[in-house]
Amino acid sequence: MRTSRLIIVLAMLLGLLMAPSPAQATNGDNLISVGPVSRAMGGVGIASPQDSASAVFANPAAMCFGPYCPSSHVSASVTLFKPTVKSEVTNGNGTFSAKSEEKVYPIPTAALSYSLNNDWRIGLAAYGASGMGVDYRDTALDSKTGGFPQATGTFTDLQRMKVAPAVSYRVNDKLSVGLAMHIHYASLDLGNGPKDGMTLGFQPGIIFKPTDEISLGMTYISAQEINHKGVSDFNSDGVMDGLKLESPQIVGAGVAWEPNMTWLVETDVKWVNWGDATGYKDFDWKDQWVFNIGAQYRGFDSVVLRAGYNYATSPVGLNDNFNGAETVYVQDKGLPRYYYETFRLVGFPAIVEHHVTLGATWNVSDRFAVDMSYMHAFENSVSVSGTDAAGNPASIKSTLYEDSVGIGVSWLF
Repeated sequence: MRTSRLIIVLAMLLGLLMAPSPAQATNGDNLISVGPVSRAMGGVGIASPQDSASAVFANPAAMCFGPYCPSSHVSASVTLFKPTVKSEVTNGNGTFSAKSEEKVYPIPTAALSYSLNNDWRIGLAAYGASGMGVDYRDTALDSKTGGFPQATGTFTDLQRMKVAPAVSYRVNDKLSVGLAMHIHYASLDLGNGPKDGMTLGFQPGIIFKPTDEISLGMTYISAQEINHKGVSDFNSDGVMDGLKLESPQIVGAGVAWEPNMTWLVETDVKWVNWGDATGYKDFDWKDQWVFNIGAQYRGFDSVVLRAGYNYATSPVGLNDNFNGAETVYVQDKGLPRYYYETFRLVGFPAIVEHHVTLGATWNVSDRFAVDMSYMHAFENSVSVSGTDAAGNPASIKSTLYEDSVGIGVSWLF
């Protein structure tokens, strides 16, 4: 019976793997988490994830210590993500401002944690991992004067999706280790059609429980580079250039405190190495520290309540007093600094910092549950000034805030 259920679950997961997974920025261009359970708690999960999606995504070692153990667990969800982006540039031709076309992006997540025996578990997850984009086409920002655009980066669309098979082993009642492989797909469109690619990565993790109340976790995600060939003509020589973008390496640690069956409080910290990641370092992104905290309350018969907070300084470096006429080289392709700066700040405004989250789970039965979440990333603006490509005074400003809602279901079998 368990084998037939596993076959059904795997078929469902494979169907979800074929679905598109656009995403938008939160911590840099990374989502704070996947699935409504972790997202409702500010994205925590390294020390004590509460569902199979959080376990495979945040720390594969945690599959052996999940609240669903010793059963197997499958979850599926969709997050509806809505960013609101505005930009304004001033140059020798005047001031031009616009609001990016508003879109709602569906981000699917599906995951499985399957018990082989008391000590070994295997898992599989598929999720939209990161991304960002704007659409200022047919706006003032997209206009041209004398054949030259007011800004570059007026249409961008970056999507990253991962499929992660995982395994974990419970060494004893206090220690578990795990490993997930990342099959990483990414697509980048800069207005000339999407250019995609694939690569591989890995994620080891460890969970240690010094007491019944305390859980400690650590994980590492390897850097994963993809070359998007022929994505844009950066140096205006009539030849379409490629752009290499590398999902950065990440080191994360977390601690969870569960004093009783009612309360769980967890906090995580992550170091995201944007400053050494191919592509991002070319566009002056800086390393980022991510801090989050979440709480869960199980004081009701069939309802679980959650809340959280997530903070990370924007990784986008600000080059004030820039000389717009000088040439900047991006992966051996030269372009005027004015257009380099508009591409960075108008096209990829990954600048939000503060996030608050809420959510709940309704346990319909002992084996079936419905999960919900809400996230708001507060508005943040960045601006720089300098000169345009002709030496005239210039300034660039971008503003972003985000909202998302998520709903999912989970099943013990």
